[in-house]
Amino acid sequence: MSAIKNDVVIFLVITTIIILLLVGLIVLLIYLYQKKQITHQEKLEEIKYCHERHNLETRLEIQEDTFQHIAREIHDNINLSLTLAKLHLNTLDLQEKEKAAEQVNNAVDLLTQSIANLRDISRSLNSELVANSGLIKAIESEISRIHKTGLFEIELSVIGDPVYLDTQKELVIFRIVQEAFNNIIKHARATKCNVLLNYQDDLLEIQVSDNGVGFQLTNKEMPVQPGKAGLVNMRTRTKMIGGSMKIDSAALSGSLLQFKIPI
Repeated sequence: MSAIKNDVVIFLVITTIIILLLVGLIVLLIYLYQKKQITHQEKLEEIKYCHERHNLETRLEIQEDTFQHIAREIHDNINLSLTLAKLHLNTLDLQEKEKAAEQVNNAVDLLTQSIANLRDISRSLNSELVANSGLIKAIESEISRIHKTGLFEIELSVIGDPVYLDTQKELVIFRIVQEAFNNIIKHARATKCNVLLNYQDDLLEIQVSDNGVGFQLTNKEMPVQPGKAGLVNMRTRTKMIGGSMKIDSAALSGSLLQFKIPI
């Protein structure tokens, strides 16, 4: 009888120990699982934070480029016209009526030109241009504006049957093309630029080429000289709409930007 009691006690002790070990194991597994979940959540938050920070930096960079673009346009075109108009008016000699009339007419022409330039800048920055006229008309308007500056020759070619895309996507594409033009104006020292829109069954291919000085590329298809920010902006915007961007350039050999965007 005593032996049986001892066996029962041993059995209960062993069973208790096993249960405690199982409970401890379960608690440990729950702890490790929760810790893993917390670590996973922290990584997700970190990724989200980095993504939001990158998007913010990109937006600020794009905004800064836009401000620089506006400032350059005002300085190069409008400021000169207004200065000349002011000069004509400040040097008026009312005793010489014919000369004074000519100066007033010249001042009026310069003011008219300044107003037209301001209108062109406003239109190029207004998203309603794309929404109301479509991508091709918006690009044609931008090309017309560049023509007026006399900086370089620029031509647009359209292949295939144009398709109206989502307004937001067309706006992003238009900003990409604007950024390409902006890079050429700032860095390429080109005399000619060609733009190609190739509408395919499920793809829109855009090519922007110039005969400028070009640039040396790194392994990541980024220039080793000024102009990188504009290319980064273009690549970021292209990825936003599910597209891809390819750069082909070499020093003194011009450059070719190729964008492939699903439609």
